[in-house]
Amino acid sequence: MKIKEIREKNINELIKDLAEKRSVAQTLMFDVAVKQAKNHREFRNIKKDIARMLTVIQEKNKA
Repeated sequence: MKIKEIREKNINELIKDLAEKRSVAQTLMFDVAVKQAKNHREFRNIKKDIARMLTVIQEKNKA
């Protein structure tokens, strides 16, 4: 997800998407640990998306 797309959303949508990404990250982390995931780099991208969302949420809270 691009930062431009994230900035266009409001805080409620971001919090909802953040919860979804965290649950996906958790299941993917377990899949990588037991070597069931074929694409282990996807976990890295999800973590980056989570960080971007948290950054934008903090920016919107300060403004």
